[in-house]
Amino acid sequence: MDSKLFQRSFIMVILCAMVLSACGGATSTNPPAAVEPTNPPVAVEPTTAPTEVAPAVETPKELNVAAILSSTADNPWDKSFLLSFERVQEAAPHGLIINDLDYSEGVWGDEAEVVLREYAATGKYDIIWANSAYSDQVKNLKDEFPEILWVVTGSGNEGMGGNAYFLFLHLHEVAYLMGRLAGALTETNVLGNVAGYPTDDTYDVINGFIDGAKAVNPDIEAKVTFIESWYDPAKAADAAVAQIAAGADQVYMNSYGFEPCVEAKIYCYATYEDLNSLAPTAVLTSAIAYWDPHINYAIDEWWKHKTEGTPYNAPIEPVWFNMAEGTGDIAPFHDLDSQVPQAVKDDVMQAREDILSGKLVVPLNLTPYAP
Repeated sequence: MDSKLFQRSFIMVILCAMVLSACGGATSTNPPAAVEPTNPPVAVEPTTAPTEVAPAVETPKELNVAAILSSTADNPWDKSFLLSFERVQEAAPHGLIINDLDYSEGVWGDEAEVVLREYAATGKYDIIWANSAYSDQVKNLKDEFPEILWVVTGSGNEGMGGNAYFLFLHLHEVAYLMGRLAGALTETNVLGNVAGYPTDDTYDVINGFIDGAKAVNPDIEAKVTFIESWYDPAKAADAAVAQIAAGADQVYMNSYGFEPCVEAKIYCYATYEDLNSLAPTAVLTSAIAYWDPHINYAIDEWWKHKTEGTPYNAPIEPVWFNMAEGTGDIAPFHDLDSQVPQAVKDDVMQAREDILSGKLVVPLNLTPYAP
């Protein structure tokens, strides 16, 4: 073999070997080892421990309510509340089974606090309703029983906040309608008003009644008597007799006792419930009280607390609802309907519609009436 050809062949073999060696070296220097994934498998323990899921709030199915009444269940103030409770019970807001109301009648002072505490200590009641001036007693109990929603109603109370709710019933708009009726029907231009105590519970309707009368008859003179009792038909009757003797021929009996109106053959007007049945020839109409909005409000506050964990946060100012919100209405004229001129009925019904629509606003006037 030619020596030069041999040398060239030898050199080619050596070069190929070197190339193959280099290629093999590169492969062995970076082995195809498994690379740690950038997103570790699920099985790898997480760096942050999982958050414990809070147990779901159990939706209440039932509601238990206890109450103390200012007087007896026959007193129209308290009876109107009881009738309203029955309507709300039947309506079953939030799908609740509202059990029958447990209540005590006519307890006051230290005895009232004892009764309220006994209700609370049973652990049975979700809402305890004190249907008059019981804020002194509730103030001593509300923090001891923070899961109970407490309610006080009407004059003589104070706002306490937290879980104690101060509710007010104002019927001034309905009294205004009755005043328009009385102002149109009077022949003497003298209207009587017999009420319990000089408080916001009576100033609102007295002023509403007189304002309504003067809206149709500016010559109206009004007489006002307070009998210093929330429920004393005999005292109320005596006051009515005196007002009738002084010329009143339309009397707003905010304290009941309708016999003097029957005997004098004049019209009188009742409050809180339709009382025509007590004196069908004398009670022309009544300002019917509906506590339904107040009761529903209290239930809604309790419901939010139970289902959303919303803390009780009662307003300091009293909560009240107007006629358009369902707090009251004027009663039918019953058998006396034919005695009322159609023009007068039309005026009263138009005013009612205007109040409900917001076209007519009857101011809430809580100042003592001054002739």
